[in-house]
Amino acid sequence: MAEYKQHRRLFERFDENRDGKISAEELQQCVHLIGKDMSYEEAKAAVELNDSDNDGLLGFEDFVRLIEDGSEEEKAHELKEAFRMYEMEGCGCITPESLNRMLARLGESRTIDECRGMICRYDIDGDGLLNFDEFEIMMRC
Repeated sequence: MAEYKQHRRLFERFDENRDGKISAEELQQCVHLIGKDMSYEEAKAAVELNDSDNDGLLGFEDFVRLIEDGSEEEKAHELKEAFRMYEMEGCGCITPESLNRMLARLGESRTIDECRGMICRYDIDGDGLLNFDEFEIMMRC
């Protein structure tokens, strides 16, 4: 259920015009926002490969299939890349400040105190930071 909610939130972020579908343009823009490169042609190909009703757009189920596709090795690599984007300071941990900056880049405004609270929920060792193992647990919940 938690994974479904994560997928739904991500889908809604990508669906900028709120039409319930993700276009190749929306996919490309959001991938760029999280720091990855994707050409329009690559985004269009990803949409075409996963578009179940051939309308040129990704519905929610198509989107889930797209993000869940790939080997375990690819998923592990993507999780490490995501961690690096959130940690931003090169310290090997996600701080409340780095979490705040990344959420702002994704269009979600949070205070530093709110970010501390988010980190606290998964901070197993109680240091006020998220290391990679804690981040991985958070992403799986």
